[in-house]
Amino acid sequence: MSAPDHSDGRAGEVSGDSNLHTRVTSAVVLIPVALIVTYIGGWLFAVLCMVAASGILWEWTSLAAGRAEARVLVPGWAGLLIAGALAGLGLPSAAAGVVLVEAVLAALAVVAWPRDDDTLDPAGWAAGGVVYAGIALLPSILLRNDSNWGLTALYFLFATVWITDIFAYFCGRLIGGPSLWPAVSPKKTWSGAIGGAVGGVAAGITVAYAAGTAKLGIVGIMALLLSLLAQTGDLFESGVKRRFGAKDASQLIPGHGGLMDRLDGYIAAALAAVLIGILHAGIGSPAEGLLVW
Repeated sequence: MSAPDHSDGRAGEVSGDSNLHTRVTSAVVLIPVALIVTYIGGWLFAVLCMVAASGILWEWTSLAAGRAEARVLVPGWAGLLIAGALAGLGLPSAAAGVVLVEAVLAALAVVAWPRDDDTLDPAGWAAGGVVYAGIALLPSILLRNDSNWGLTALYFLFATVWITDIFAYFCGRLIGGPSLWPAVSPKKTWSGAIGGAVGGVAAGITVAYAAGTAKLGIVGIMALLLSLLAQTGDLFESGVKRRFGAKDASQLIPGHGGLMDRLDGYIAAALAAVLIGILHAGIGSPAEGLLVW
């Protein structure tokens, strides 16, 4: 999605190649883990989602406050744990309610216990972090809980988002051209965005076809929507980082930055996927509602 900065000549080129190698190495490790745990499903998958969401809340709070904030993290992590358990037990409405309650508690904690050097202002940033982490948590569990189509829906989502990211990166790198939104992320280009969408749609349709899904035209439209929303989620996270003057959310994943940097597009796409599925087939079958038309 981005064109590398070669302003340093050969030095910049070597740096870009080194970063790409690190990104690929991290992906080779992480992608099989995600696929295997998703295949196994159940509580192992729910725990993975809870760990990821907890890390995202830590990154968000560290960005917004310049440090880890126990007054936000304690209620936030407790809420994510409870919400993940409720979602795993098939109680999505209760899980969403817990996330919202914990978001309010986190905001109140910032107001009730201000600090002289407080940078977490307004308290809405604390609440926003809990909600964002909750969005990272719940949709994946709800989709996977669909016994008939859950695994296929997540693989469809993975393929669409991951290939969107890969194609956007290389199309932006190779083709370049005008920036997509210079004020938010100057290195993201229109060529990357278009290339990413094309790749994402192709990947999504391929997974759906392999799974025997009918009406691939509609599924392709779903893939296009999710690809575009994944890129929007990427821009949103870039805007959050720019707001606080950060290049990466953290350094947890070599070559990628933090969990937010790696999952920003997926978070937006997963939320859209589960909402589409619920609207189409009900809260008990969101994966079927996404793929079966």
